[in-house]
Amino acid sequence: MGKPVVHFEVCGGDGKRLQAFYRDLFEWRINADNPMNYGIVDTQSGGKGIAGGVGPAPARVTFYVEVADLNACLLQAKKLGATVVMEPSAVPGGPTIATFKDPEGNVIGLVRG
Repeated sequence: MGKPVVHFEVCGGDGKRLQAFYRDLFEWRINADNPMNYGIVDTQSGGKGIAGGVGPAPARVTFYVEVADLNACLLQAKKLGATVVMEPSAVPGGPTIATFKDPEGNVIGLVRG
């Protein structure tokens, strides 16, 4: 069975500016009331689409795929030509995630399902 995309992330140097941009452009509710100033997105789309976040970090757009075993998936990704960016790490109060760069340099996220 295929693995679902469950989260997106838009990051840049000025997280507050990005949050305001996407809030105003798409009418999203964005709550960044946390120590990381990471904006949790409520797209207010009646259950359509996926959840996401907008926050401060090096500029990138990433999507996260849910997998059962982060280490096994990273190992397979490396065998296929990827490089690991972030080993499995627990997000405070959230899930365990990891990231890798595909053979063309795109950063892809994994989240433990």
